[in-house]
Amino acid sequence: MDLSIIILNWNTRTDLEQCLQSIYGRSWAVALEVVVVDNASEDDSVEMVQSQFPHAKVLANERNLGFTAGNNRGIPLTSGRYVMFLNSDTVMTDGALDTFVRYADSRHDAAVFGPKLLNTDGSLQYSCRSFPNLGTGFFRNTPLGRLFPRNRFNEDYLLTTWDHSTPRDVDWVSGSALMIRRDVLLELGGFDEGFFMYCEDVDLCYRVHELGLKVAYCPDAVIYHHIGRSSDQVPTRMTFEFHRSMYRFYKKHYRRNTPLHVRPLILPGLAMRAAGKLLRYRLFSLRKQLAARRRGRR
Repeated sequence: MDLSIIILNWNTRTDLEQCLQSIYGRSWAVALEVVVVDNASEDDSVEMVQSQFPHAKVLANERNLGFTAGNNRGIPLTSGRYVMFLNSDTVMTDGALDTFVRYADSRHDAAVFGPKLLNTDGSLQYSCRSFPNLGTGFFRNTPLGRLFPRNRFNEDYLLTTWDHSTPRDVDWVSGSALMIRRDVLLELGGFDEGFFMYCEDVDLCYRVHELGLKVAYCPDAVIYHHIGRSSDQVPTRMTFEFHRSMYRFYKKHYRRNTPLHVRPLILPGLAMRAAGKLLRYRLFSLRKQLAARRRGRR
């Protein structure tokens, strides 16, 4: 078996169906299998997969285990030389998986691989990035970042000065479509389940680098990604989890090298960042409610 694809699902039946159709509706040169891990969805996702895609293996969790634990539960059901973690809100393009595996086979110095991800409108999604640093924390999705949108920290983090049209070694690639060598995945023990979701892909790639292996971006393997379909359902919880994961990543990998006088600023800074994002969510929600009321009075 060349490739095992693990798709984690939580209440995204329509997206999951489109994702699976984009895989099973195409012919591939590589031998592949699909494992769908369902995190206690309340729609009929599991029944849909079992009836429409009988070749897919299905693991139905009794509760929502989160991104990391959910994906890890699928690993024992796989047998491929490569394991690909794929979001349910992705859609394959012709030849993407064949190109992806062929590129990985040519890179014996690398263990993790990321494809080119495109937004629904065909625009580039910045799915491979540099490792975050303190500058990223101050300027990424913050008032400072909006005041200075073309700041060096954002450009370095997102690699925006590169057109993403050529293969390149990078720090990390998005877990929405991440492929890893099976032996390395097992050596690392899968995702760190201390991350419920978010930053687990950054952490995995960081640990791969610590093994002396590389993370590679393959632009010729193209996949569409409709960002955040599951997380959009619970924005408050996801905002909390995102910032909690950021702090866990900092403590795990960065804290020991952070100057003593800076360490006390990290947690309050993340808390303020999270509060600001939640406030924006709330204001956006209120504007939508007011607009709906105005329409109702007409």
